Parts: sequence; structure tokens; C-alpha cells
Amino acid sequence: MGAQLRVYRQKIKSAQTTKKITRAMELISASRIQKAQQRVAASGPYSRAVTRAVSAVATFSNVDHVLTTEPEKIERAAIVIFSSDRGLAGAFNTNVLREAGELAARLQGQGREVVYYLVGRKAAGYFAFRKRDSEQIWTGGTDAPEFETAKEIGDAVVAKFLQPTSEGGVDEIHIVYNRFVSMLVQVPEVVRLLPLEVVEGVDAPGDNEILPLYEFEPEVGDVLDALLPVYIESRLFNAMLQSAAAKHAATQKAMKSASDNADKLITTYTRLANNARQSEITQQISEIVGGADALSSAK
Repeated sequence: MGAQLRVYRQKIKSAQTTKKITRAMELISASRIQKAQQRVAASGPYSRAVTRAVSAVATFSNVDHVLTTEPEKIERAAIVIFSSDRGLAGAFNTNVLREAGELAARLQGQGREVVYYLVGRKAAGYFAFRKRDSEQIWTGGTDAPEFETAKEIGDAVVAKFLQPTSEGGVDEIHIVYNRFVSMLVQVPEVVRLLPLEVVEGVDAPGDNEILPLYEFEPEVGDVLDALLPVYIESRLFNAMLQSAAAKHAATQKAMKSASDNADKLITTYTRLANNARQSEITQQISEIVGGADALSSAK
């Protein structure tokens, strides 16, 4: 009984130590999620303004641009996967990697070759473990994304898109990331980045809304050349911010669940330790009483 009691006490101490760690990580994620949400909200107006500008040019012009023209035949497709550099975030990375796998299966089923661009150490480790190739990898800074990284990714994928397929280029580019919905919900999102699909159309203005007027100067093609890279970078940066916010929320949720499980373990092992201690005391009393009876019988 004594050995069993020591085991229970050791497990209680281990669960208490684990709870301290998970609780600290939960509080850290709770403090970071606020800043991440603020960055997502701050990037919204700029992203919407760029989207409306691109929508206006695409809607009110008939110029065929390489970034907006659908190719006659799509042979190769690129997938940019946004994961995290660290784990302990529940199913955050699993969901985005599974969504990317399903997308790749659909594209391959359509006879398209798929190449990958990876953001985050978890995606890189996933591909390295399975010995799968990728075109380029970006790691570090996924918890606090920087615009320079989004610009670097944008330059890489646009260059690959402009390159002829016969020379290793791609005909379309998709991005896969976790979209932040709430503190409890993070949804894997798939967006086709190129050829350009304008998300927001130019609708008729409402009663209290006046749409801006655009003058294309010097030429519509030049405007698109300057505007579309900015649009692509803003979409990529927004995806990185969404992924960062979703990761912090997932970490907080996972660490809270771990802390709750530690509490349950402590309660369970405390009850078992009390039972073991009570059994030990009962056994000792029984031995004392038995010994006293034996001595009385001997007299």
C-alpha cells in the first residue's frame, strides 16, 4: 500500500506541474490573441479598398491581363500552405494540411500537376517526414507576421505564374489557411489567388453611398500591372494575419483543455491516494488489533 500511495502522490505532483505550464501558456495566448485580432481588423480597410479598386478596373475595362485571364488549359497548379512554427494548438495544423491534401487530390484528379509553397515549420516538417518535395519554404515569424514576408511570397508566386509552363511555371495558384471566426472556431479556407478571382464585385451604390470614380492613366494595362501585385500581397498578408490569430485562439483553447484535464487527473489521483491511505490505515489497525488479541490469548 505504501508503494502505491507514493505512486499516486508522484502522479499528483506531475499533474500539478503540467497544469502550471499549460495555464501559463493559456494566459500567454490570451494576451497575444488580442493584438492579433487588432492587426486583422486594422488590415481590413486597406484590403477592402484595394479589392474595390481592382474590381473597378476589372469591371470597367476590357483589357486582357495575364493575371486576370483564364488559361485555355491548366496543366500545373501551385498550393501555398500557411501553417505555424510551433505546435500545441490542437488540430490547427492538421486541419489546414488535410484541407490542402484534399485540394491537391481534386486538382490531380483533374489531370493537373501540383507544386507546393510552405509557410511555417509544421508544414515543412510534415512534407520532410513524408519525403515530399516543395518549391520554397518560409519559416519563422508566423506568430507575428511581417508584410515583408508576404511581399516575398507574392513575388515568388507571381514570378512562377508568369513563367511558361514548359519552363516549370504554373497556370493557377491556390492558398490554404485557417480563417479566424471566433475564439472557439477556426475554419480552413481555400482561395484561388491566380488567375485573379475578384471577391468583391462593384455593385450599385446604396442610398447613402457614393462609389469613387477611377480614371485609368496612362493605360488600363499599366494600372493593372501596378495594382494587381499590391492586391496579391494584401491578400497574402491578410491570410497570414488570419492564420496567426487562429493559431493563438487554437493554442488558448488547447491549453485550457489541457489544464482542465490536469484538474481531472489531480482529482482522480487524490481520490485514489485517499483510498489507498485509508486502506493502509485500516490494515495497520487490523494488524494492531490482531496482535493485541494474540497477546491476550497467549496470557
